Amino acid sequence: MSRSLLLLLGLGLTAPVFAQTKPATTPNPLILQMVQQVSEKNLRDDVDKLVSFGTRHTLSDTKSKKRGIGAARNWVESEFRKYSKASGGRLKVEQDTFTVKPDGRRINAPVLMANVMATLPGTDPTDTRVFVVSGHIDSRVSDVMNATADAPGANDDASGTVAVMELARVMSQQQFPATIIFVAVQGEEQGLYGSTHMAKRAKKEGWNLVAMLNNDIIGNSTGHDPTIKNTTQLRVLSEGIPANETPEQARMRRTLSSENDSPSRLLARYTREATKQYVPGHEVVLVYRPDRFLRGGDHTPFNQQGFTAVRFTEVNEDFRHQHQDLRTEDGEEYGDLAKFMDFAYLRQNTGVNLATLASLALAPAAPRNVGVLTAKLTNRTELQWEAPAAGEKPAGYYVLMRPTNASEWEQKFFVTDLKADLPFNKDNFLFGVVSVDAEGHESLPVMPVPVR
Repeated sequence: MSRSLLLLLGLGLTAPVFAQTKPATTPNPLILQMVQQVSEKNLRDDVDKLVSFGTRHTLSDTKSKKRGIGAARNWVESEFRKYSKASGGRLKVEQDTFTVKPDGRRINAPVLMANVMATLPGTDPTDTRVFVVSGHIDSRVSDVMNATADAPGANDDASGTVAVMELARVMSQQQFPATIIFVAVQGEEQGLYGSTHMAKRAKKEGWNLVAMLNNDIIGNSTGHDPTIKNTTQLRVLSEGIPANETPEQARMRRTLSSENDSPSRLLARYTREATKQYVPGHEVVLVYRPDRFLRGGDHTPFNQQGFTAVRFTEVNEDFRHQHQDLRTEDGEEYGDLAKFMDFAYLRQNTGVNLATLASLALAPAAPRNVGVLTAKLTNRTELQWEAPAAGEKPAGYYVLMRPTNASEWEQKFFVTDLKADLPFNKDNFLFGVVSVDAEGHESLPVMPVPVR
Protein backbone atom coordinates (compact mmCIF):
# COMPACT_ATOMS: atom_id res chain seq x y z
CA MET A 1 0.00 0.00 0.00
CA SER A 2 1.35 3.44 -0.89
CA ARG A 3 2.48 5.90 1.76
CA SER A 4 -0.25 8.36 0.73
CA LEU A 5 -2.98 5.75 1.11
CA LEU A 6 -1.64 4.74 4.51
CA LEU A 7 -1.72 8.39 5.52
CA LEU A 8 -5.32 8.70 4.35
CA LEU A 9 -6.40 5.67 6.30
CA GLY A 10 -4.59 6.98 9.36
CA LEU A 11 -6.56 10.21 9.08
CA GLY A 12 -9.81 8.29 8.89
CA LEU A 13 -10.42 9.11 5.20
CA THR A 14 -11.81 6.60 2.74
CA ALA A 15 -9.30 4.98 0.42
CA PRO A 16 -10.33 4.50 -3.21
CA VAL A 17 -11.44 1.06 -4.34
CA PHE A 18 -9.31 -0.25 -7.20
CA ALA A 19 -9.03 -3.50 -9.10
CA GLN A 20 -6.97 -6.15 -7.36
CA THR A 21 -5.51 -7.87 -10.44
CA LYS A 22 -2.84 -5.53 -11.69
CA PRO A 23 -0.81 -5.72 -14.89
CA ALA A 24 2.73 -7.04 -14.77
CA THR A 25 5.20 -4.62 -13.21
CA THR A 26 8.36 -6.50 -14.17
CA PRO A 27 10.22 -5.67 -17.40
CA ASN A 28 9.11 -7.43 -20.58
CA PRO A 29 11.78 -10.06 -21.39
CA LEU A 30 11.33 -9.39 -25.11
CA ILE A 31 12.18 -5.70 -24.77
CA LEU A 32 15.15 -6.55 -22.55
CA GLN A 33 16.31 -9.02 -25.18
CA MET A 34 16.03 -6.45 -27.96
CA VAL A 35 17.98 -3.86 -25.97
CA GLN A 36 20.71 -6.45 -25.43
CA GLN A 37 20.79 -7.21 -29.16
CA VAL A 38 21.90 -3.67 -30.00
CA SER A 39 25.45 -4.14 -31.27
CA GLU A 40 28.24 -1.74 -30.41
CA LYS A 41 30.26 -3.21 -33.27
CA ASN A 42 27.49 -2.53 -35.78
CA LEU A 43 27.20 1.05 -34.57
CA ARG A 44 30.94 1.57 -34.94
CA ASP A 45 31.13 -0.09 -38.35
CA ASP A 46 28.15 1.90 -39.65
CA VAL A 47 29.61 5.20 -38.46
CA ASP A 48 32.91 4.34 -40.17
CA LYS A 49 31.02 3.58 -43.38
CA LEU A 50 29.13 6.87 -43.33
CA VAL A 51 32.37 8.76 -42.64
CA SER A 52 33.98 6.96 -45.60
CA PHE A 53 31.76 8.88 -48.03
CA GLY A 54 33.97 11.92 -47.41
CA THR A 55 31.18 14.44 -47.15
CA ARG A 56 27.46 14.04 -46.78
CA HIS A 57 26.72 17.71 -47.30
CA THR A 58 23.20 18.19 -48.66
CA LEU A 59 24.58 20.01 -51.72
CA SER A 60 27.31 17.43 -52.39
CA ASP A 61 27.62 14.87 -55.19
CA THR A 62 24.61 12.62 -55.82
CA LYS A 63 26.04 10.65 -58.77
CA SER A 64 29.18 9.12 -57.31
CA LYS A 65 28.97 5.67 -55.78
CA LYS A 66 31.72 6.43 -53.30
CA ARG A 67 31.47 10.05 -52.22
CA GLY A 68 28.73 12.47 -51.29
CA ILE A 69 25.19 12.51 -50.03
CA GLY A 70 23.83 10.36 -52.88
CA ALA A 71 26.18 7.48 -52.14
CA ALA A 72 25.42 7.72 -48.43
CA ARG A 73 21.66 7.67 -48.99
CA ASN A 74 21.92 4.66 -51.29
CA TRP A 75 24.04 2.77 -48.78
CA VAL A 76 21.57 3.35 -45.94
CA GLU A 77 18.78 2.20 -48.24
CA SER A 78 20.75 -0.96 -49.10
CA GLU A 79 21.24 -1.72 -45.40
CA PHE A 80 17.54 -1.22 -44.71
CA ARG A 81 16.81 -3.66 -47.55
CA LYS A 82 19.08 -6.26 -45.92
CA TYR A 83 17.10 -5.90 -42.70
CA SER A 84 13.89 -6.16 -44.70
CA LYS A 85 15.01 -9.43 -46.29
CA ALA A 86 15.88 -10.79 -42.85
CA SER A 87 12.42 -9.79 -41.61
CA GLY A 88 10.67 -11.73 -44.36
CA GLY A 89 9.99 -8.55 -46.33
CA ARG A 90 7.88 -6.90 -43.63
CA LEU A 91 10.14 -3.83 -43.49
CA LYS A 92 9.13 -1.48 -46.33
CA VAL A 93 12.01 0.61 -47.67
CA GLU A 94 11.96 3.75 -49.81
CA GLN A 95 13.71 7.01 -50.57
CA ASP A 96 11.12 9.75 -50.26
CA THR A 97 12.43 12.38 -52.67
CA PHE A 98 11.49 16.07 -52.84
CA THR A 99 12.93 19.18 -54.46
CA VAL A 100 13.93 22.27 -52.50
CA LYS A 101 14.18 25.61 -54.26
CA PRO A 102 16.91 28.20 -53.53
CA ASP A 103 16.14 29.97 -50.26
CA GLY A 104 18.63 32.83 -50.46
CA ARG A 105 20.28 31.47 -47.35
CA ARG A 106 21.63 27.90 -47.31
CA ILE A 107 20.25 26.53 -50.58
CA ASN A 108 21.81 28.23 -53.61
CA ALA A 109 20.23 26.14 -56.39
CA PRO A 110 17.34 23.68 -56.75
CA VAL A 111 18.34 20.44 -55.05
CA LEU A 112 16.72 17.02 -55.02
CA MET A 113 16.73 15.68 -51.48
CA ALA A 114 15.63 12.34 -50.07
CA ASN A 115 14.66 10.88 -46.72
CA VAL A 116 15.61 7.22 -46.45
CA MET A 117 12.71 5.46 -44.75
CA ALA A 118 12.09 1.94 -43.47
CA THR A 119 8.54 1.30 -42.32
CA LEU A 120 7.60 -1.63 -40.10
CA PRO A 121 3.82 -1.92 -40.52
CA GLY A 122 1.75 -2.73 -37.48
CA THR A 123 0.20 -6.18 -37.27
CA ASP A 124 -3.21 -4.97 -36.02
CA PRO A 125 -5.22 -3.65 -38.98
CA THR A 126 -7.42 -1.65 -36.58
CA ASP A 127 -4.45 0.07 -34.95
CA THR A 128 -3.57 3.19 -36.97
CA ARG A 129 -0.90 4.52 -34.63
CA VAL A 130 2.47 5.55 -36.07
CA PHE A 131 5.77 6.10 -34.24
CA VAL A 132 8.77 7.77 -35.89
CA VAL A 133 12.45 7.65 -34.92
CA SER A 134 14.99 9.74 -36.84
CA GLY A 135 18.58 10.86 -37.27
CA HIS A 136 19.91 13.19 -39.96
CA ILE A 137 22.24 11.82 -42.59
CA ASP A 138 23.80 15.09 -43.83
CA SER A 139 26.99 16.68 -42.49
CA ARG A 140 28.88 19.98 -42.73
CA VAL A 141 32.11 21.80 -41.86
CA SER A 142 32.73 25.37 -40.64
CA ASP A 143 31.26 26.98 -43.76
CA VAL A 144 27.72 25.66 -44.06
CA MET A 145 27.88 26.19 -47.85
CA ASN A 146 31.11 24.19 -48.35
CA ALA A 147 29.84 21.09 -50.14
CA THR A 148 33.21 19.72 -51.26
CA ALA A 149 35.48 19.63 -48.19
CA ASP A 150 35.67 16.46 -46.14
CA ALA A 151 32.86 16.60 -43.58
CA PRO A 152 32.98 13.27 -41.71
CA GLY A 153 29.96 14.04 -39.50
CA ALA A 154 30.68 11.09 -37.23
CA ASN A 155 28.81 12.29 -34.18
CA ASP A 156 26.71 14.96 -35.93
CA ASP A 157 24.84 13.04 -37.02
CA ALA A 158 26.09 9.65 -38.12
CA SER A 159 25.51 8.74 -34.47
CA GLY A 160 21.76 9.34 -34.78
CA THR A 161 21.58 7.75 -38.22
CA VAL A 162 23.29 4.51 -37.20
CA ALA A 163 21.16 4.32 -34.06
CA VAL A 164 18.08 4.42 -36.29
CA MET A 165 19.59 1.75 -38.53
CA GLU A 166 20.37 -0.53 -35.62
CA LEU A 167 16.87 -0.05 -34.24
CA ALA A 168 15.46 -1.06 -37.63
CA ARG A 169 17.69 -4.15 -37.73
CA VAL A 170 16.68 -5.37 -34.29
CA MET A 171 13.04 -4.34 -34.15
CA SER A 172 12.13 -5.59 -37.63
CA GLN A 173 12.61 -9.11 -36.30
CA GLN A 174 9.63 -8.62 -33.99
CA GLN A 175 5.97 -7.74 -34.41
CA PHE A 176 4.17 -4.71 -33.02
CA PRO A 177 0.48 -3.84 -33.34
CA ALA A 178 1.36 -0.25 -34.29
CA THR A 179 3.55 1.03 -37.15
CA ILE A 180 7.14 2.19 -36.62
CA ILE A 181 9.01 4.33 -39.16
CA PHE A 182 12.81 4.45 -39.06
CA VAL A 183 14.13 7.39 -41.06
CA ALA A 184 17.42 9.07 -41.97
CA VAL A 185 16.39 12.60 -42.93
CA GLN A 186 18.40 14.93 -45.17
CA GLY A 187 18.91 18.68 -45.07
CA GLU A 188 19.05 19.27 -41.31
CA GLU A 189 22.17 21.41 -41.50
CA GLN A 190 20.73 23.52 -44.32
CA GLY A 191 17.46 24.23 -42.52
CA LEU A 192 15.58 21.10 -41.31
CA TYR A 193 14.35 20.40 -44.84
CA GLY A 194 13.95 16.63 -44.63
CA SER A 195 12.10 16.65 -41.33
CA THR A 196 9.92 19.54 -42.49
CA HIS A 197 8.99 17.58 -45.61
CA MET A 198 8.16 14.49 -43.58
CA ALA A 199 6.16 16.37 -40.92
CA LYS A 200 4.10 18.13 -43.60
CA ARG A 201 3.56 14.83 -45.39
CA ALA A 202 2.35 13.24 -42.15
CA LYS A 203 -0.05 16.13 -41.60
CA LYS A 204 -1.33 16.13 -45.18
CA GLU A 205 -1.84 12.37 -45.27
CA GLY A 206 -3.49 12.28 -41.85
CA TRP A 207 -1.04 9.97 -40.10
CA ASN A 208 -2.05 9.05 -36.57
CA LEU A 209 1.47 10.01 -35.48
CA VAL A 210 1.61 9.46 -31.73
CA ALA A 211 5.28 10.18 -31.00
CA MET A 212 8.46 11.21 -32.80
CA LEU A 213 11.96 10.63 -31.37
CA ASN A 214 14.78 12.70 -32.88
CA ASN A 215 18.38 11.58 -32.32
CA ASP A 216 21.01 14.21 -33.01
CA ILE A 217 24.54 14.13 -31.52
CA ILE A 218 24.16 11.13 -29.21
CA GLY A 219 27.56 9.39 -29.46
CA ASN A 220 30.11 11.35 -27.41
CA SER A 221 30.39 11.15 -23.64
CA THR A 222 33.19 13.69 -23.14
CA GLY A 223 32.57 17.42 -23.28
CA HIS A 224 35.01 20.31 -23.58
CA ASP A 225 35.34 23.64 -21.72
CA PRO A 226 35.36 22.25 -19.13
CA THR A 227 36.35 18.68 -19.86
CA ILE A 228 33.65 16.45 -18.36
CA LYS A 229 32.97 12.79 -19.03
CA ASN A 230 29.47 11.41 -18.55
CA THR A 231 28.75 7.91 -19.77
CA THR A 232 25.46 7.36 -17.93
CA GLN A 233 23.15 10.20 -18.95
CA LEU A 234 21.31 11.35 -22.08
CA ARG A 235 19.33 14.58 -22.41
CA VAL A 236 15.77 14.66 -23.71
CA LEU A 237 14.52 18.09 -24.75
CA SER A 238 10.83 18.89 -25.10
CA GLU A 239 8.63 21.88 -25.80
CA GLY A 240 6.32 23.21 -23.10
CA ILE A 241 3.78 25.39 -24.87
CA PRO A 242 2.79 23.56 -28.08
CA ALA A 243 4.03 25.36 -31.19
CA ASN A 244 0.61 25.23 -32.87
CA GLU A 245 -1.44 26.04 -29.77
CA THR A 246 -4.87 27.49 -30.54
CA PRO A 247 -6.38 30.41 -28.57
CA GLU A 248 -8.77 28.00 -26.85
CA GLN A 249 -5.91 25.67 -25.94
CA ALA A 250 -3.93 28.65 -24.61
CA ARG A 251 -6.89 29.66 -22.46
CA MET A 252 -7.17 26.14 -21.05
CA ARG A 253 -3.41 25.96 -20.43
CA ARG A 254 -3.50 29.21 -18.46
CA THR A 255 -6.56 28.04 -16.53
CA LEU A 256 -4.93 24.73 -15.57
CA SER A 257 -1.31 25.99 -15.39
CA SER A 258 -0.40 23.00 -17.57
CA GLU A 259 2.55 24.49 -19.44
CA ASN A 260 4.75 21.73 -18.03
CA ASP A 261 2.39 18.99 -19.19
CA SER A 262 2.36 19.43 -22.95
CA PRO A 263 2.22 16.20 -24.98
CA SER A 264 5.96 16.46 -25.67
CA ARG A 265 6.74 16.86 -21.96
CA LEU A 266 4.62 13.80 -21.23
CA LEU A 267 6.59 11.88 -23.87
CA ALA A 268 9.87 13.06 -22.36
CA ARG A 269 8.85 11.72 -18.95
CA TYR A 270 7.83 8.45 -20.60
CA THR A 271 11.31 8.02 -22.13
CA ARG A 272 12.81 8.48 -18.69
CA GLU A 273 10.63 5.76 -17.16
CA ALA A 274 11.28 3.33 -20.03
CA THR A 275 15.02 3.88 -19.55
CA LYS A 276 14.82 3.12 -15.84
CA GLN A 277 13.08 -0.15 -16.62
CA TYR A 278 15.08 -1.42 -19.58
CA VAL A 279 18.52 0.27 -19.68
CA PRO A 280 20.03 -0.32 -16.23
CA GLY A 281 22.59 2.22 -15.11
CA HIS A 282 21.53 4.78 -17.71
CA GLU A 283 19.45 7.88 -17.09
CA VAL A 284 17.45 10.25 -19.25
CA VAL A 285 17.80 13.84 -18.02
CA LEU A 286 14.71 15.98 -18.58
CA VAL A 287 15.59 19.36 -20.08
CA TYR A 288 12.60 21.66 -20.22
CA ARG A 289 13.47 23.50 -23.43
CA PRO A 290 12.26 22.86 -27.00
CA ASP A 291 15.93 22.35 -27.90
CA ARG A 292 19.32 23.47 -26.65
CA PHE A 293 19.67 27.19 -25.96
CA LEU A 294 18.75 29.16 -29.13
CA ARG A 295 19.08 26.02 -31.29
CA GLY A 296 16.77 23.64 -33.13
CA GLY A 297 16.51 20.16 -34.59
CA ASP A 298 14.48 17.74 -36.65
CA HIS A 299 11.78 17.31 -33.99
CA THR A 300 10.90 21.00 -34.35
CA PRO A 301 8.95 20.72 -37.65
CA PHE A 302 6.91 17.90 -36.12
CA ASN A 303 6.07 20.09 -33.13
CA GLN A 304 5.12 22.87 -35.55
CA GLN A 305 2.68 20.53 -37.28
CA GLY A 306 1.08 19.65 -33.95
CA PHE A 307 2.80 16.31 -33.36
CA THR A 308 4.34 15.07 -30.12
CA ALA A 309 8.12 15.06 -30.57
CA VAL A 310 11.31 15.23 -28.49
CA ARG A 311 15.05 15.37 -29.08
CA PHE A 312 17.76 13.13 -27.62
CA THR A 313 21.23 14.68 -27.32
CA GLU A 314 24.33 13.78 -25.35
CA VAL A 315 24.89 15.63 -22.09
CA ASN A 316 28.34 17.05 -22.87
CA GLU A 317 28.76 18.39 -26.39
CA ASP A 318 32.30 19.00 -27.64
CA PHE A 319 32.17 21.91 -30.06
CA ARG A 320 35.69 21.20 -31.33
CA HIS A 321 34.08 18.22 -33.06
CA GLN A 322 30.92 19.82 -34.45
CA HIS A 323 30.67 21.89 -37.65
CA GLN A 324 34.46 22.18 -37.86
CA ASP A 325 36.97 22.05 -40.69
CA LEU A 326 39.46 19.22 -40.20
CA ARG A 327 42.58 20.91 -38.77
CA THR A 328 44.96 21.20 -35.81
CA GLU A 329 45.35 24.54 -34.04
CA ASP A 330 47.51 25.18 -30.96
CA GLY A 331 47.80 21.47 -30.40
CA GLU A 332 44.00 20.99 -30.54
CA GLU A 333 42.51 18.67 -33.15
CA TYR A 334 39.26 19.84 -34.72
CA GLY A 335 36.74 17.91 -36.76
CA ASP A 336 33.88 15.47 -36.29
CA LEU A 337 35.81 12.20 -36.45
CA ALA A 338 34.77 8.77 -35.20
CA LYS A 339 37.80 8.51 -32.93
CA PHE A 340 36.27 11.14 -30.67
CA MET A 341 33.12 9.08 -30.09
CA ASP A 342 32.21 6.66 -27.30
CA PHE A 343 30.46 3.69 -28.89
CA ALA A 344 29.54 1.98 -25.62
CA TYR A 345 27.71 5.21 -24.73
CA LEU A 346 26.06 5.29 -28.16
CA ARG A 347 24.90 1.72 -27.63
CA GLN A 348 23.21 2.70 -24.36
CA ASN A 349 21.51 5.67 -26.00
CA THR A 350 20.26 3.44 -28.80
CA GLY A 351 18.82 1.19 -26.10
CA VAL A 352 16.93 4.18 -24.67
CA ASN A 353 15.24 4.65 -28.04
CA LEU A 354 14.44 0.97 -28.36
CA ALA A 355 12.95 0.71 -24.88
CA THR A 356 10.77 3.75 -25.53
CA LEU A 357 9.61 2.72 -28.99
CA ALA A 358 8.91 -0.89 -28.07
CA SER A 359 7.01 0.07 -24.92
CA LEU A 360 4.85 2.54 -26.83
CA ALA A 361 4.24 0.32 -29.85
CA LEU A 362 3.26 -2.70 -27.73
CA ALA A 363 0.94 -0.69 -25.47
CA PRO A 364 -2.75 -0.08 -26.16
CA ALA A 365 -3.77 3.30 -27.54
CA ALA A 366 -4.30 6.08 -25.03
CA PRO A 367 -7.70 6.69 -23.43
CA ARG A 368 -9.92 9.35 -25.02
CA ASN A 369 -11.78 12.35 -23.69
CA VAL A 370 -10.21 12.28 -20.25
CA GLY A 371 -11.99 14.71 -17.97
CA VAL A 372 -12.07 15.86 -14.36
CA LEU A 373 -15.61 16.41 -13.07
CA THR A 374 -16.27 19.89 -11.68
CA ALA A 375 -20.02 19.93 -11.04
CA LYS A 376 -19.62 19.39 -7.30
CA LEU A 377 -17.45 21.36 -4.92
CA THR A 378 -15.41 18.70 -3.18
CA ASN A 379 -11.90 17.97 -1.97
CA ARG A 380 -11.91 14.70 -3.92
CA THR A 381 -10.99 14.28 -7.58
CA GLU A 382 -13.39 12.48 -9.90
CA LEU A 383 -12.05 11.45 -13.31
CA GLN A 384 -13.75 9.86 -16.29
CA TRP A 385 -12.63 8.83 -19.77
CA GLU A 386 -13.43 6.67 -22.77
CA ALA A 387 -11.69 3.54 -24.00
CA PRO A 388 -9.46 3.75 -27.09
CA ALA A 389 -11.50 3.79 -30.30
CA ALA A 390 -9.54 0.96 -31.92
CA GLY A 391 -6.72 -1.47 -31.43
CA GLU A 392 -6.14 -3.75 -28.48
CA LYS A 393 -8.56 -3.45 -25.58
CA PRO A 394 -6.66 -2.31 -22.48
CA ALA A 395 -6.50 -4.57 -19.44
CA GLY A 396 -7.20 -1.43 -17.46
CA TYR A 397 -5.94 2.06 -16.78
CA TYR A 398 -3.46 3.73 -14.50
CA VAL A 399 -4.33 7.05 -12.95
CA LEU A 400 -1.03 8.90 -12.47
CA MET A 401 -0.61 11.52 -9.79
CA ARG A 402 1.97 14.02 -8.60
CA PRO A 403 2.00 17.22 -6.54
CA THR A 404 1.82 20.39 -8.63
CA ASN A 405 5.43 21.25 -7.77
CA ALA A 406 6.82 17.83 -8.74
CA SER A 407 8.50 17.25 -12.08
CA GLU A 408 7.65 13.56 -12.42
CA TRP A 409 4.73 11.25 -11.65
CA GLU A 410 5.00 9.93 -8.10
CA GLN A 411 2.07 7.51 -7.77
CA LYS A 412 -0.22 5.40 -9.91
CA PHE A 413 -3.52 3.65 -9.22
CA PHE A 414 -4.87 0.79 -11.34
CA VAL A 415 -8.55 0.72 -12.28
CA THR A 416 -10.54 -1.38 -14.72
CA ASP A 417 -13.46 1.02 -14.91
CA LEU A 418 -13.65 4.15 -17.09
CA LYS A 419 -13.68 6.40 -14.06
CA ALA A 420 -11.91 6.97 -10.77
CA ASP A 421 -12.91 8.75 -7.56
CA LEU A 422 -9.76 9.71 -5.68
CA PRO A 423 -9.50 11.11 -2.12
CA PHE A 424 -6.96 13.69 -3.28
CA ASN A 425 -7.61 17.37 -3.84
CA LYS A 426 -7.32 18.52 -7.45
CA ASP A 427 -6.06 21.85 -6.12
CA ASN A 428 -2.89 20.18 -4.90
CA PHE A 429 -2.22 17.40 -7.39
CA LEU A 430 -1.92 16.84 -11.12
CA PHE A 431 -3.40 13.74 -12.74
CA GLY A 432 -2.98 11.77 -15.94
CA VAL A 433 -4.57 8.61 -17.29
CA VAL A 434 -2.87 5.87 -19.32
CA SER A 435 -4.08 2.66 -20.94
CA VAL A 436 -2.20 -0.48 -19.93
CA ASP A 437 -2.20 -4.07 -21.13
CA ALA A 438 -1.77 -7.24 -19.08
CA GLU A 439 2.00 -7.23 -19.70
CA GLY A 440 2.32 -3.73 -18.24
CA HIS A 441 2.91 -1.75 -21.45
CA GLU A 442 1.56 1.75 -20.93
CA SER A 443 0.33 4.34 -23.41
CA LEU A 444 1.34 7.98 -23.20
CA PRO A 445 -0.57 9.81 -20.46
CA VAL A 446 -3.55 12.03 -21.21
CA MET A 447 -4.15 15.05 -18.99
CA PRO A 448 -7.77 15.64 -17.96
CA VAL A 449 -9.71 18.75 -18.90
CA PRO A 450 -12.62 20.13 -16.85
CA VAL A 451 -16.06 18.68 -17.58
CA ARG A 452 -19.37 19.15 -15.76
